Amino acid sequence: MRVVISGPPGSGKTTQAKLVAEHFGLKYFSAGRLFREIALKRGVGLEELSIIAARDSSIDIEVDKKTFEAAREDNIVIDAHLGAWIVSDIVDVRIYVFAPFSLRVLRIAARDNKPVESALKETLVRELSQKRRFMEFYGIDISDLSIFDVIVNTKNINAERAFKIIKGAVENSV
Repeated sequence: MRVVISGPPGSGKTTQAKLVAEHFGLKYFSAGRLFREIALKRGVGLEELSIIAARDSSIDIEVDKKTFEAAREDNIVIDAHLGAWIVSDIVDVRIYVFAPFSLRVLRIAARDNKPVESALKETLVRELSQKRRFMEFYGIDISDLSIFDVIVNTKNINAERAFKIIKGAVENSV
């Protein structure tokens, strides 16, 4: 079984990917963790690395290559903002998790223990940069969600309810 869970920052995708991995006994792979490791190695924040990545395609290529390699493994769940577009043809289930922008910014601020203004700026920069880079590097429009088997809006449901929906989709796919 191969599952990919994508969506914007603060949507709940990481929570859901970890729940899927735990429930189904799958390995867990996080493209976001790779991106954060690159930022740490370079001594920059996520916002700055997003700006750098707009000029240096090697960053996305490295993350996307490792994501693709992970998706070729059996019994894995991939947690990646944009990963589903990269691995769409080799996974069994493609899930998109989202929430309204303002709610996601509040979640990110709380999760990362930072001011809302800082989370807002960082999220805007990251999302606009990702959208541009994916179109420029791959010709992929990330607003086209037609590749997904399931789309879950976490605005008015808690993590447990979202997981029930996602669990059902995964069970029905195998």
